Amino acid sequence: MAKITEELSCYGNLLVEKGLTTGPGGNISAREGDTVFLSPSGFSLAEIKPQDWVVVNLKNGKRIGKDNGLRPTCEISMHLGCYLARKDIKTVVHTHPILATALATAGVQFKGLFPDFVALVGPEAPVLNYVVPGGEELRKAVVRELKKGYNAVLLKNHGAVTVGENLKEAYYRSLLLEDAARFMMAILSIGKKIRYLSPAEVKGIENLEAEDYRKLLLKKM
Repeated sequence: MAKITEELSCYGNLLVEKGLTTGPGGNISAREGDTVFLSPSGFSLAEIKPQDWVVVNLKNGKRIGKDNGLRPTCEISMHLGCYLARKDIKTVVHTHPILATALATAGVQFKGLFPDFVALVGPEAPVLNYVVPGGEELRKAVVRELKKGYNAVLLKNHGAVTVGENLKEAYYRSLLLEDAARFMMAILSIGKKIRYLSPAEVKGIENLEAEDYRKLLLKKM
């Protein structure tokens, strides 16, 4: 338990350092079997100490062990829904990236833009219409896309959700969404049209042995 909470605190701090969330915004979690460790409500992700993480049962959301007096994130339903949707998901990262959220809200698509995006995020990260945070509607919307095999989704007027087999994988996917937004903003700022990779180009990246190695290595970290 100590290792996973220390790792969560480390990545929470990194997310804030990278500007992917500010103040008490955003939430993250990790799963070990039927046990889920969630960020507490009202905290900056950079302030959460290993003993602050809220531990609950995956299937019923009830607390496990000693109650530390802290409430889990209001997005607990979404986090648990993600884990129940796919067995390969071991971490969920919800951030509020400024540029990615702005472009998603404007209706810009997040599709294959460059090799790292395709290899680590996938050929696309769908953009979902705004729904009220913290409720079943958000859980259903995110879970619906994850069941299609997507590893990241953008939420209009809200933020982003990424998943992974470990915290580093979900963290990298969060970074790449904001990198993709910067990439597209640079193109749009000079009045040019965004060029997405073609299906054949995406397939070529997916078939690269070097990318298979990188993805396998990342899953082992």
